[in-house]
Amino acid sequence: MTATGPALDAANAREITHCQMCGSTERTLRLADGPFRVMTCRCGFVYVTPRLQGQALLDVYGASYWKSDDPKARGYADYARESALYLKTYRKRMALVSRWLKPNARILDVGCAAGYFLRVAREHGHDVHGCELSASIAQDAIAALGAERVHIGLLDDAIAAKGWQPQSFDLVTAWDVIEHVPEPQALLDRMRTLIAPGGKLLLETQNVASRWARLLGKRWHHFKHLEHIYHFTPETMRSLLEARGFRVLELGSAYAGKYVSFAFLAERAARLGKVAALLARPLGWLAGCNLYVNPQDEMIVVAEPR
Repeated sequence: MTATGPALDAANAREITHCQMCGSTERTLRLADGPFRVMTCRCGFVYVTPRLQGQALLDVYGASYWKSDDPKARGYADYARESALYLKTYRKRMALVSRWLKPNARILDVGCAAGYFLRVAREHGHDVHGCELSASIAQDAIAALGAERVHIGLLDDAIAAKGWQPQSFDLVTAWDVIEHVPEPQALLDRMRTLIAPGGKLLLETQNVASRWARLLGKRWHHFKHLEHIYHFTPETMRSLLEARGFRVLELGSAYAGKYVSFAFLAERAARLGKVAALLARPLGWLAGCNLYVNPQDEMIVVAEPR
């Protein structure tokens, strides 16, 4: 284990030789970064190789992920410290979410972390439930929402433990999750079974085709290769969802921004190089200030089962 997470070695990592989306081995190199290569398949899907597997991949999301010594490479500087800003972000996003929800809806958030989205949804009168792989951060969700509403573990385990029935949720969400998941097709299939007639799926993920991603290259802040093992474009996201039996209803970046602290901006600027880090250092002195930032490099998609 290193300061930034599990070390990449022959015992816990494997080379990825084919595309998860289409199965092709034909690909081009988008960028190389240390031991990692970011590849673009002929179908347009972008993925990382080599990749951690098994328990080593799960270990990425231990306690040090949420309070990381090197958030440029892995995790967050201090996730819990930014709780007020996450809540503020989700309150803004509820303008989008509420367009697709009936009153008093039943919601499942997959990868709910500290439960910030669910807390905001509960403020709107909804019946909220979540599951989270990382036990360290899930304790915050349990403290806020109750143990009966949050399962620590994978979605399949949560379904068994909580007795969640097929077609029993009006909305299933996964905020910044699908890019971390080794088998996104299996996750989407499972989530689809849980959506009630007329219900919706909502996903947020990064857009590797965005102008910001193209401009920054390997310095793009979403290139965190231990954890972000897939990178989507609007086209590959549509293709994936349609292949798993969904109809895309809305896809865009209008609500994909976040409220961030000036300290966060200083930390992200450090990824751009020493000069940018030096110029941004004064922002760290204004850690208590925040603003809404949307560089249009993330996307939110709403879909429904066909």
